[in-house]
Amino acid sequence: MRLQYTFELSEVETPRFAVEAVEGIGKVFTLASLILNVLETKKSVEIVFHGLNPEDPDRKIEAFQKIFSSSSEDPCATFTIGNGGRVPGSSSYFQWLKVQRG
Repeated sequence: MRLQYTFELSEVETPRFAVEAVEGIGKVFTLASLILNVLETKKSVEIVFHGLNPEDPDRKIEAFQKIFSSSSEDPCATFTIGNGGRVPGSSSYFQWLKVQRG
């Protein structure tokens, strides 16, 4: 299934993004730079990491935080782990992360 839609970032108070934990590390670098840019104009963003193994989301969150925090701009952000778990009736696991400007 493919879903396409458009919206302006200015239309939402808290932008939300999803990333599949089995994606390569390149996607995590892209996500970190995207979130750094979005936080220039927004107070916070929420990201849901999801994957097939219980440890996948946590590993990608750790990599994301390290990449994000290494920015030369010293992003001064806080990370808050949100809800997570297993999707009932599937083999998918997820974990929400809130990134907030400091």
